[in-house]
Amino acid sequence: MTDFDPSLQLADVSMLSDAVRTWYRHNRATPTEQSTQLLCSAAFDFYNQGHRTREELVTLLITKFDCLHSLDVNAPTSTSHH
Repeated sequence: MTDFDPSLQLADVSMLSDAVRTWYRHNRATPTEQSTQLLCSAAFDFYNQGHRTREELVTLLITKFDCLHSLDVNAPTSTSHH
């Protein structure tokens, strides 16, 4: 998971948050702690890659995670064996 960057401006944090909320509305999904953490981490990664507009972030989130089930994690922990 990506660490939060304290140098972000309030407008940037609001934009990242809005992109995640828009993803939930687009997919008619109810937020959970796990899905929100994953989406926020992905949005922050996209932001750090240079995607600085709400539209870019929303498009990338929707493309990468095309439905709520795409956020499912198969293993409950990183130490699980398959």
